[in-house]
Order: sequence, then C-alpha cells, then structure tokens
Amino acid sequence: MTRSSQELHRGASARAMLPPQPAPLRDDPQRNFRFFDNRQKYLLFVHTCSEKWVVASRVTLELASVHPRPPALRVFDAGVGDGTVLLRVLRAMHDRFPHTPFYVIGKEISLEDVRLALQKMSDRFFEHPATVLVFTNLAYADAPWLHVKSLSAASSLVWHEVPLAGDSAYRFEQQITDLVPFLSQNWKAGVSPKTGNPVYERPVMLVLYREDHKFLLDPIIPRPGGTMANYDLVIASQPYRARASLDFKAKRVVAPLARAIGPGGRLIGIHSHGHDPGMEIIHRVWPGDNPFTHDRHQILKAVKQELGPAGRSLNFNAYADSRSLFRYEMHTLPTEISEQSIGTSTLFAAWNAATYVAQIEDDRLAEVVTDGRYLEPTRAVLREQGGLWFFDESYVISRRRH
Repeated sequence: MTRSSQELHRGASARAMLPPQPAPLRDDPQRNFRFFDNRQKYLLFVHTCSEKWVVASRVTLELASVHPRPPALRVFDAGVGDGTVLLRVLRAMHDRFPHTPFYVIGKEISLEDVRLALQKMSDRFFEHPATVLVFTNLAYADAPWLHVKSLSAASSLVWHEVPLAGDSAYRFEQQITDLVPFLSQNWKAGVSPKTGNPVYERPVMLVLYREDHKFLLDPIIPRPGGTMANYDLVIASQPYRARASLDFKAKRVVAPLARAIGPGGRLIGIHSHGHDPGMEIIHRVWPGDNPFTHDRHQILKAVKQELGPAGRSLNFNAYADSRSLFRYEMHTLPTEISEQSIGTSTLFAAWNAATYVAQIEDDRLAEVVTDGRYLEPTRAVLREQGGLWFFDESYVISRRRH
C-alpha cells in the first residue's frame, strides 16, 4: 500500500522549503559507525515494526520471474540481519520450487545477527533437505564468489563445513546451537579507521547442509578457492547507509552484486524512502534534515555508469512509484493511540523507529533525549496520523536469459 505520486511530490516540495540541516562531520570514524550496529535500537525496531515481513513479501514477488537452471536455485542475501527476511523467502521458495536444490549464501558481519539467523534455519533444513546454506562475513566485492582477493586475508581464512546429522529440526537445531563457540571465536569485527564501517578480523565461510543429502548436493557444495556466482536472486535490502556517498553505494555495493547476477537472474534493491510520518517526527526535531540523499533513479544511473560495457546485458528497472514504493508500520493497538495519554513505551518505540530509519547518530540523539524535547513531536505525530508508518522504495536489476 503506497501513497499516490501526487502526495509524495507535494510532501517533497514542502520539505524542500525547509532550511538545510548541516551535514554531520564525516572525518571521525566513530561518528560514522553504522547506526544499525546498535543492538538495542536494531532489535527494538525489528520487533516493533513490520518492515522485515513486508520486505520479504516484496522479495517473494520476484520469484515469479525466476527460472532456475540445474543444478540449483542460487540465492545471495546481501545482508542477512536477524534472518527474518531470508527465512520467509526460503519458505516461499520451497512452496514454489519444492523439489529444486537450493544454494543460498548470506552475507553478514554481525556476530549477533548470525546467531539469530542460524537459530531460524533448522526448520528450513527439515522442510527442504536439498539445501546448502553458507554464511560469510566477506565484503560485497568478494562474498558472492566466496573468494578473497587479498593475500593477507586469504592466509587467515576460516572455512568451516558442517554436515548436519539426523533428520529432524530438533537435531539440526542442537548442532547449530553447538556452533556458538566457533562463531564467538571467529566472527569478530572491528571498525575501519577510514570509513567507520565494520570490517572483519578474519574472513569466515560457514557451510551447512544435511549429511544424508551430501551425495545429491555434491555439485553445489562450495569448496575453498572460490565458486561461481550466477545467482537467480540477489536480495539487497538496506545494504548501505542512507547518508553514504552515491559513489560508495554504486561502486562498493550494488555494482559488485549486479555482476553476480546469472542469466535470467534478478537483483532486488530496497532502501528507505522517507516522506512519511516517521520523517515528520524527525523534521519537527531537526528541521530540514534529509538522510535519504539518493533515490532509486540516481542509484541505478550510477550503477549503470560504474558497470560500463559489463552492464549491457542488464536491465535497470526503477518502476513507477505505485510499484516501487511500499509501506510498513509500527505495531500498535488502536487503544494505545486513541487514549487520552499515549504510554511511554509506545512513545519510546515510535521515537526509536523514527530515528533508526532516519539513521540519526548517537551524539545527535543524546542532547535531544536528555532534555526530552522529542516527546511532544512524537506524541503529536502519532495522534495526527493515528499511528506510525514508513515507506521503502525498491528497484530491480535483471540479466537477460540469453
């Protein structure tokens, strides 16, 4: 469900009249440390808003245009997060392709997210036994191929293969839980002194599959030294900071993923759009602030330029707003908003969601939270709108089948 183009353009015009907000300093890596690496903010947002569900539904629509070739349906998730999107997409994949082997790679640098995502996967191995699942912490330029170009990184590479014994979700869950010490020891990250983004201490590949299906899956089980990409579906949901440069988004994130698309394959990119009640809260506290500096049209144009001749076999689909934009909401009961006084927990959840989506840095939040000036704007928007919702926008890059 989305607003009409007329409403969106009217909102954009109104915001264009606001005075510009000074951009945050970018020379301090700690200031640039990714907003979503704050676990409390991230988990509160995930559990109080429906974004993961709605994103999974949007990704699932692409399966109708996917035509896998032997020996497997190949999927790359460019940011697994807590695994909710991947879990729901895998369910939909089984429903549509119940007898097709799945080769699935998930990129995720956060140890906590890998733990959460793995705990969701035992049922997938039970329902769809012909599954090879790989989690890695490699960069976008390397992860689709499971190969590191740096010799120093390659020398410290950890390749861990886990054939899951048994034939029940319970047995699989036990063995996945036993991986926690391995993850704690190896899935470590630091902060880049140049960009402030997380970087791995050592590259890790964790390969899981059912031992009783190893013979069948042998052609698609990856081996050290790299593998082909050729993905039928690439999921790129919120893969970059909204305030990152257009060059970074195109060159370091989307272009490498586009190169990994196989014949007939599709990449779906999703990022926050703004122009919603969540941004109304932000504008009442920080007038003129605009974290969403590049829309899908700008990103696709930059990616096309970056790829050059390599992009000739690709189609870049921005689509109309009616197809590209979609809405998700913060979960609230009708009584929580209609009551004379909105509860503190609802106000805090709404404020957290708005600042999380807008990627407001901690030092900017501290002053506002300390003096409590965020409470009234948050309360006012919730009452005016009868709740809180946000808009994401999507785009698709597809490769021709021949």
